[in-house]
Amino acid sequence: MSGHSKWAQIKRQKGAEDARKSKLFGKLGSLVASESKRARGDQNAPGLRAAIEKAKKENMPKDTIERAIKKGMGAEQRELEVLTYESYGPGGVALIITALSDNRNKSAQEIKHVIAKNGGSWAEPGAASWAFTKTETGWEPSVMVALLDEDAVRLSTLVDALEECDEVQEVITNAE
Repeated sequence: MSGHSKWAQIKRQKGAEDARKSKLFGKLGSLVASESKRARGDQNAPGLRAAIEKAKKENMPKDTIERAIKKGMGAEQRELEVLTYESYGPGGVALIITALSDNRNKSAQEIKHVIAKNGGSWAEPGAASWAFTKTETGWEPSVMVALLDEDAVRLSTLVDALEECDEVQEVITNAE
């Protein structure tokens, strides 16, 4: 019965779940820190309150949220800016990619590389945003695109690869 240890299976599953949570909490922590700096630590500011609610929804611990708020109020915190990139994916699907970064050039090159590697194409600002409308909560697709099964699989791979990038906060598509 070699290789059938229950403990080994639990350890592997827990390790995978912990890695996923760590990556998610890192993204949410930088979002909370950025909003904290913008709001100067005022937890009643709408942007910071929304970031905290998003973190709580993902079960981020309260002390981790408080550390992120304090980190954002600190003088050594570098200015994180919200960046919006546009792209086209497999089957002509428009993509809006929202990133949070302190280095605009690094994040743009990293995202361009992931898009090119996974069969997408980089678009200039305004080239893909016509398919979306900006609302209070974010971007909403206004024109939907039907995909073939093979294009849907390729799009899913592209979106997963983009979400693996540390700076990427959200990827919105107009695929049905």
